[in-house]
Amino acid sequence: MSDNPRIAVFPGSFDPFTKGHEHIARRAAAMFDKIIVAIGQNSQKKSMYSLERRINWVQSCLADLNNVEVHAYSGLTVDFCESCGAKYMVRGLRNSVDFEYEQTISQMSHDLKPEIETVVLFTHPRYSAINSRVVREIIKNKGDVSAFIPSSVDVYEK
Repeated sequence: MSDNPRIAVFPGSFDPFTKGHEHIARRAAAMFDKIIVAIGQNSQKKSMYSLERRINWVQSCLADLNNVEVHAYSGLTVDFCESCGAKYMVRGLRNSVDFEYEQTISQMSHDLKPEIETVVLFTHPRYSAINSRVVREIIKNKGDVSAFIPSSVDVYEK
């Protein structure tokens, strides 16, 4: 790693961690010296799965990547980025609805911490329909989510 490593934070609730999340994390890991998958504690969201479980899922799914760390955080994502020395925030986009939301977040983040750049990665079309909220609904109704989550993510395990 160079004297000025390119560190990026990939934030999200990852409730649960999906194939789309994994794909974005792997692509980002190839672009940066270090990726921190940051599991945020969003005060407006009630998580279906415990923080510990979500951390374990991400660690398990990305264990083969030596430049990926998994951390939990609360508060502003840009403050977390700054505390980690990250100059980049990675976001995945599935569609135009995501674009509108992410554009607003990116602009506000830039106003708060202009030194942190938002890097947008477009989701591969095979993952563009995967949405954690919809996956949770399928899980609640005891449907099969194996097409949407990595095999190491066991959402039915107690």
